[in-house]
Amino acid sequence: MNTLSPLTLYLAQAIGLYMILAGLSGLAKPDRWRQMMDEFAASAALTMMTGVVVFALGVTLVYVHGFLTDPLAILVTAVGWIALIEGALFMVVPHLLLRIGFWSLRFTRIWAIVSILLGILLGFAGLTGTAGYHDIV
Repeated sequence: MNTLSPLTLYLAQAIGLYMILAGLSGLAKPDRWRQMMDEFAASAALTMMTGVVVFALGVTLVYVHGFLTDPLAILVTAVGWIALIEGALFMVVPHLLLRIGFWSLRFTRIWAIVSILLGILLGFAGLTGTAGYHDIV
């Protein structure tokens, strides 16, 4: 895959690694995800701070990487927008996302495997992509 920006490649690698690690944690300790959700739902401060942090990461990613030049860049930018929206929802209507989160616990292993596979694909795209105008022209 060719891309215009080395930043796209670095972010794809970082997001891919995050997805792999999150997936591995779901496979290694699926019961821990239930415990985390229970504790998360019980703490208004934790849900608000999570919303603030996720929103800040999303805004930063969108501002720093607003590229729509190729499929990988669009995907990385979409991750930023998803984080921005998720963070905003956690600040405003956390109960909605918590309901979805508790429902999805029934599929922890499936989510974990999907996360690992998508993380591998995204990381691989980031590692094997090329950045430079000469590759695109």
